[in-house]
This record gives sequence, C-alpha cells and structure tokens, in this order.
Amino acid sequence: MRLLTLLLFTIFFLNTSSINAQFWKEDSVSKKEGIFILPLLYYTPDTRFAAGAMGVYYFRTGDTSSELGRKTRLSYIKLLADYTQNKQLDIWSSWNIFTNQEKYLFKGELRYRNFPDRYYGVGNNTPDANMETYSYDFVSAKLLGLKQIYNKMFVGLDYLITYQYNFKHSDNGELIKGTVPGYKGGVSSALGFVYTYDKRDNVVSAWEGYLFEVSSYYNNKVFGSNFDYATVNVTFNRYISLKPKHVLAINSVANFNSNGVPFIEMAKVGNDDILRGYARNRYRDLNYVAAQVEYRYPIWQRFGGVLFTGIGDVFGKTSDLQLNLLKYTYGAGLRFAINKKERLNVRFDYGWGRGEQSFYITLTEAF
Repeated sequence: MRLLTLLLFTIFFLNTSSINAQFWKEDSVSKKEGIFILPLLYYTPDTRFAAGAMGVYYFRTGDTSSELGRKTRLSYIKLLADYTQNKQLDIWSSWNIFTNQEKYLFKGELRYRNFPDRYYGVGNNTPDANMETYSYDFVSAKLLGLKQIYNKMFVGLDYLITYQYNFKHSDNGELIKGTVPGYKGGVSSALGFVYTYDKRDNVVSAWEGYLFEVSSYYNNKVFGSNFDYATVNVTFNRYISLKPKHVLAINSVANFNSNGVPFIEMAKVGNDDILRGYARNRYRDLNYVAAQVEYRYPIWQRFGGVLFTGIGDVFGKTSDLQLNLLKYTYGAGLRFAINKKERLNVRFDYGWGRGEQSFYITLTEAF
C-alpha cells in the first residue's frame, strides 16, 4: 500500500507541477538549459519515513546554432537531499559536464550522509543470522577531469577522498571486536587514472552506441590515506536501437580491490543501478563482477517501460564463484519523461533477487 501511494503521489506531482509550471521549454529551439525538481517520500526499515527532494539542472555548453555546437552532448548537475524519521540526513550532488565541442569532460560528486547499515560479514554466502547493525557519518568528494584525445575518447586524472567517522556498532557483533579493516572509520584518499571511450548518442539515456571505461585508484599515505590498497574498475555498456524508441541496453561491470581495503569500500551487491532487488550492501568482498540487460520501450506519451534482468556476485578469489551462489535479479520499471527531447526521465524500478526485493525512485537511467 505504501508503494502504491508513493507511486501515485509522484505521478500526480509530475503531471501538476512539472508540466503546468513549465520548468523547461523543450520545444524551444533556442532553449539550452532547464531545471527539474521532484519531491521524495519513502519508507524503509532502516530509516522509517523519509522526505526530501531531488533535482537536476541540465544544459548544453555548445552553440546550438552551429553544427559543431550541436555535437556537444547534454551536461547535467544532480542534487538529492532527504531527512528521515530517525534523524538521518543524506545530501548528494553529482555532475557530468562537457565543454564546447567536448574538448574536456568534468565529472564528480560530493556527498554527506549519516545512515545506518547492516553488516553480514565478508563473502558471497553469508547467512542472514550474521546480520548486525552499525551507523556512521560519511563525507566524500570525487573530482575527475578528462581531455578528449580522439573522437569521443578521453583520458584524465581522478581524485577520490572519503572520510568515515562517528562509528556506532552493535554489541557482541563482529565489527566491535576491532578485527575488520576500517571498523572505526578513517580516511581513504586516492589518485586515479581514467580512460573513457564514450560513443553514446546521449549520456542521460542512450538509444545507440557504447561506453567503455577503465579506472584505477591508488590509496596511499602519501595522499593522506589511512589505508593502503588499489582498486580497478571496468565498465562496458552497449545500446542497440531495435526500432524507434525501443532499446536493448547491456551493462557489464567489474570491481577489483587489493588486500587492505576497509570494509566500507569493499565491492558490494545491492544498489539502484545494477542487481536491483538486493538490500543495499547485502554482500561484500574484495571483488565483484556483474552484467545486466534492459529492454526499454515507449508506453504512452511521456510514459515508458523497462524490463530488466541481471546476474553477478562478489568474491575473494575466483574459486568462490559458484553457480548455486550467483546473485540473479529481474524486474520491471516505469519511466516518466520530464524532458522528451533530452530523454531525461524519472524512473521507478521494482527488482527481485534471490529471496529479496526492493523498490527505487530516482532521476536518469540505471546505466
């Protein structure tokens, strides 16, 4: 019932405030920017009732009157803030900005949160009986600058810093024993190298093209880190246009960490972008591989639908990957276009996993 009420409330707001208030003018040829704001109202066992807002400012830096300017893809800045009945706060901003003619690309995020979480141990077969709770404050910043070296090909540097503090653990749990790396928080500070080949026709919601990205991060005391470990990430997305506005989207990711990584930064199953359906951070270990497929299709006017499925898992060593333990997911979603021209959507997804299920509302596509 809460899910239905939330869905109806959000759709009502979208139709009354977004369309009638005209935050944007998508039919205007000269319009290069817009702002959209969406209220949040949700309930989870960790937070109880929560309310807030999320919004996005989208724009183009290129001169739309010229052919070169029109080749500059959409840029955006997102902001989310919510406060819960348990007196928890989450403020999160992220951005993806192309300069004129895409000579440079700037990406990043800033975040503060003090949410509770659950810890089940390390591994892909941890039982529910291991569950213990903990809470902490978290501040992070990610700053990425890339230069285009070839058509749609970028290379650059990334700096990532996170600070976890004010930890509170369950009594008689594993974390309070002090044997788990990062159990009391600390600073992770890393310099990264990033390579991106981005041939998507639209970075917000692609209909065709692909994205290939490799990044590596090195946490070291030289950068002010309390931890010493390395991380490598690989992402490959493929978008196939089956017919107008019918898209087959494929996403594959891998995350590898060396020993010494704090448990907060370990590879994890459970998020709103891949393997939707699992509780946040339900499984964690050194490494993670996963893949998913989405079929995106129009329904009526501004509404669209999505069917998705995926599979993956965390692991310490490759022998930990076993067929009977792999985490699968499947689900469906609804899309509401707040700007049809720029393909900017609000998404509602419901995913089922191995004995779990979750509901998500957010801006932009999962990948």
